[in-house]
Amino acid sequence: MAQRNRRRVSIVPAMCGREVEAELSLDGSYYSLSGDMLPSLGARSNRRVKLRRFIVSPYDRRYRAWETFLILLVIYSAWVSPFEFGFVERPKGGLAIADNVVNGFFAIDIILTFFVAYLDRATYLLVDKPKQIAWKYTTSWFVLDVASTIPSEAARRMLPQKLRSYGFFNMLRLWRLRRVSSLFARLEKDRNFNYFWVRCAKLICVTLFAVHCAGCFYYLLAARYHNPSMTWIGASTPDFPKKSLWIRYITSMYWSITTLTTVGYGDLHAQNTREMVFVTFYMLFNLGLTAYLIGNMTNLVVHGTSRTRKFRDTIQAASAFAKRNQLPDRLQDQMLSHLCLKFRTDSEGLQQQETLDALPKAIRSSISHYLFYSLVLKAYLFRGVSGDLLFQLVSEMKAEYFAPREDVILQNEAPTDFYIVVTGSVDIIDYKNGTEKIAWEAKTGDLVGEIGVLCYRPQLFTVRTKKLCQLLRLNRTTFLSIIQSNVGDGTIIMNNLLQYLKDQKDPIMEGVLRETENMLAQGRLDLPLTLCFAAVRGDDLLLHQLLKRGLDPNESDNNRRSALHIACSKGSENCVLLLLDYGADPNSKDSEGSVPLWEAILWKHETVIQLLIDNGADLSAGDMGQFACIAAEKNSLELLEDIVRFGGNVTFPRKDGTTALHLAVCNGNVEMTKFLVEHGADIDKPDMNGWTARDLADQQGHEDIKAIFETKKVCENKSSTMMDTLQSPQLVRKFSSEPSIRHAYFETTPSSRDASSGKGYQRQKASNFHNSLFGIMSAVHANHGGMHVLSTTPSRCVGFSGVHRHPPNRVIVSCPERSDIADKLVLLPGSLKELLQVGAMKFGFLPTKVLTREGAEIDDINVIRDGDQLVLVSDVSQV
Repeated sequence: MAQRNRRRVSIVPAMCGREVEAELSLDGSYYSLSGDMLPSLGARSNRRVKLRRFIVSPYDRRYRAWETFLILLVIYSAWVSPFEFGFVERPKGGLAIADNVVNGFFAIDIILTFFVAYLDRATYLLVDKPKQIAWKYTTSWFVLDVASTIPSEAARRMLPQKLRSYGFFNMLRLWRLRRVSSLFARLEKDRNFNYFWVRCAKLICVTLFAVHCAGCFYYLLAARYHNPSMTWIGASTPDFPKKSLWIRYITSMYWSITTLTTVGYGDLHAQNTREMVFVTFYMLFNLGLTAYLIGNMTNLVVHGTSRTRKFRDTIQAASAFAKRNQLPDRLQDQMLSHLCLKFRTDSEGLQQQETLDALPKAIRSSISHYLFYSLVLKAYLFRGVSGDLLFQLVSEMKAEYFAPREDVILQNEAPTDFYIVVTGSVDIIDYKNGTEKIAWEAKTGDLVGEIGVLCYRPQLFTVRTKKLCQLLRLNRTTFLSIIQSNVGDGTIIMNNLLQYLKDQKDPIMEGVLRETENMLAQGRLDLPLTLCFAAVRGDDLLLHQLLKRGLDPNESDNNRRSALHIACSKGSENCVLLLLDYGADPNSKDSEGSVPLWEAILWKHETVIQLLIDNGADLSAGDMGQFACIAAEKNSLELLEDIVRFGGNVTFPRKDGTTALHLAVCNGNVEMTKFLVEHGADIDKPDMNGWTARDLADQQGHEDIKAIFETKKVCENKSSTMMDTLQSPQLVRKFSSEPSIRHAYFETTPSSRDASSGKGYQRQKASNFHNSLFGIMSAVHANHGGMHVLSTTPSRCVGFSGVHRHPPNRVIVSCPERSDIADKLVLLPGSLKELLQVGAMKFGFLPTKVLTREGAEIDDINVIRDGDQLVLVSDVSQV
């Protein structure tokens, strides 16, 4: 219930038309088509609207039944009121009782009307406020309704003395006849009743009522005349007042009907001036009534035969045209069969398109969607397109009937329309050397003529019906205009067509496919195609044409997957170059977090990878956790190494908290697990279910993996202890006498090493374990009870062999004393303290200074440049 202008109302459909009352029944229940409002298609007269308490809806079934009962009483009133007025001076007995009972029912209806909601003409809403209902009724028909309901006895007392004997007040009951008019208006629009017979019944009722009223009024003139013998009835029956009421009534009706039909026999005619005046006006009335009756009957008869006459005229005109132009017999047969089919469909009520065209667009679209959407959805050309596009296409399709053996499309004609078979079947015919050959048969759901429309070429085949068919026709111009606003769907449609041509394995279709692809590459098709379409096909020429039209190089599909993503996955180097040249973002992410560089790495397109890197592509712009997990799911250690090689981090989790380490442990891949652990994977990081990699290894019993985790844990504990020692001032003391220290040097590049070969230190190889860094540390632990003390003999060289900047800020770490340990690649820290910590973690000793090769101490990390040779030393001699 809505409220508007402080009035409580309920929404109903808007009204249309003049002020008449009617009802329309479409499924056995009545629909109001009154002048107050018109319902929406499918609306029910008993629509349930929430009204105020004690307020009745005018569409309630019970109220409708009450109105139907009152119509029976109206018919009684229409007969008895003129009868009492002419023949009865004062009703007595059963007639008086019946009159008062009928008046009582109409009195009840007056009271009920104060509780019936009405339609506001300004807002077209049902008003259910009692005060407004009462005001509306009292200012309209209330007075006449009350006047027509007053009992006869009371009315006679109210009227003047001269009018009491004429029953004048009873004639007010004819006001109730307005209800009969609404009855016939409803019946005329009710499809359950034949319109012809309803109109005939209405005309008969009008005629009988006119005859009845005229007879009653004419008898009244004779009965109230001062000289009964000088009246129309007294002239033939002088003692007529003594005759029975039935004889007098029949005589009056006889005169009335013979006068109405203008076949009077002369036995009953006017005898005085008063009767002559009445008869004169009655004859004038008869002229109009007769014209009304004849006109309506003629219209009913003509309406039933006009369709047949029009059909005959059309057939004759078509036959004359065919003979005059000497058309072949086959064309004549097709013309006549089509006209006959149209007549049959019209006469049987099958004119679907005519019915749809008469409706508003919204209703028409809804009906077309209900009837044809499922069929169009299954057509191969529209597989995968959006529902919005299908709804638009279905709304524009026209349903047409075709007779058997009728040509729908002719070979080589201009492609203006294509069709979908709804019912029946059609033959696809190929004309070669003047002979017909049936290529195939199209059945329900198949398309015909679409190749010519989409490929911009004359129709390839003739389409001829095999039996009665219903086809959906779609105009080419309308189709292309809809596709222009649905670019992505246009691409899908074109892909479906090309795939269909490939699957046909037919020489003709293969030729069409080649021509279509050439036209696509040259940009000669007006179909709106996406960059993704060109990238999928690897067609750099088409891609270039589309980019020159001004298409956005970062255009993406529904999954935010750009053309660059697709080109990189396909390894289309030329397409990648074009997209990058036109400004495509090399780091764009799709809905799954993938970037173009990852697509190229995943499919191992090295050339494309290098192109992307040269144009600023960064793997870390994507979802690193997803990338690492994909590699782990594929059990591809090589893919993990590629991720690291191109600057990625394999330790990040994906969105659900799972890391590559979790997946590697689940797969029991020892090598991959070791690789991930070496690159910093956290073995104690839980996934979304709270499981850590260590838990998974224990649960699945992977002993090799558990051993890797234990070694990792020991190394972490050892590094943590050395870090605490390095950061604690109590563990390092400086003595006045410093031991002689041999330097380990930092060697940046081979060129810088060769340049300093004359003065620089040569790389030394360890002769045995005891000369290595770990041997020295073990000896220190053994000789001094685990204390980190250097002997007075020259210390072994410790440090980093070849620490140099690697973009981005990476350094290579090695120990000259351990030739069996490979160089390590680490990030160059941001401070000297961090550099010393890195040395402690990598080689297990406690450096305290950073020196140049010449021995100068470095006190700021910012003075280290590319190519500098650095040395880490420890000046601790004892603790």
